Amino acid sequence: MLIRKSEGICSSEITPKSLYLNRRKFLARAALAGAAAATAWRMRELGSPVTRVLAGNKINGIQKSPFSTTETITPYQDVTHYNNYYEFSTDKEGPAELAKNFRTRPWKVKIEGAVEKKLELDVDEIIKMAPPEERIYRHRCVEGWSIVVPWIGFSLSELIKKVNPTSKAKFVEFTTLYDLNQMPGERRDVLEWPYVEGLRMDEAMHPLALLCFGMYGEDLPNQDGAPLRMVLPWKYGFKSAKAIVRIRFTEKQPMNTWNISAPQEYGFYANVNPHVDHPRWSQAKERRLGEFFKRPTLMFNGYDQVASLYNGMDLRKNF
Repeated sequence: MLIRKSEGICSSEITPKSLYLNRRKFLARAALAGAAAATAWRMRELGSPVTRVLAGNKINGIQKSPFSTTETITPYQDVTHYNNYYEFSTDKEGPAELAKNFRTRPWKVKIEGAVEKKLELDVDEIIKMAPPEERIYRHRCVEGWSIVVPWIGFSLSELIKKVNPTSKAKFVEFTTLYDLNQMPGERRDVLEWPYVEGLRMDEAMHPLALLCFGMYGEDLPNQDGAPLRMVLPWKYGFKSAKAIVRIRFTEKQPMNTWNISAPQEYGFYANVNPHVDHPRWSQAKERRLGEFFKRPTLMFNGYDQVASLYNGMDLRKNF
């Protein structure tokens, strides 16, 4: 057996603990009862993302979106138990436990900056601004793993149109909640808090940019960004800010958190690009969560609709 030392192995090469344990159980039962019985057991253990009984509040009146992919949906159990959410933990399996008592109501979102209508809205007011859509999006993280999730929300442009940005609004900045009592990861200086992300205005207005408040037919779980987050399927996952409390329209490009922390590794645009590697690993391939084999990474994660936003740009320089 070939054993690799831990040095030089990036997180994308490491099988999640939950998946490893499930695989151990699968093999053990297969040895006792045969492959067919083991397969049936695994389906009962993980549950179908469509039929599984979830724990959150059901969202009514969901419309299907033409933006959805037809790819196989990643099981709910995997999506909710393997998360990048440093506000709670740098361990990908930590947020599911640490966020279970996170309070998402009452929750206010300030909308300010270069807009004609500065507002402070209750999150439930925002949720009611447009009919909820289910969008089955591919979502890829910079470490090389990906998921396919039925997110629920509406285009961010619907909210933007309500506040009438002025001609000075060139960018949109998103800020995450800063709460040391609820978010234990913010007690550590692994990043500069609160977490900040941003988009250029034309990116924010693109219909693929999803203001998200649910998934799998129900409210967002705490560990997946409740009560309000962004989902930007053509960008690496760190661009999709979670637990948003402020949306600010600015003339200058926001200083986003990961770009401040490691500017040579995490650029402002963060478009999924198989031709631009992370300094410590290749981005040419990815591993879908729950699978053991890698697949080629697609430019813009396969969302070619956004390509025109970057005409004339050097995407190696503007990574």
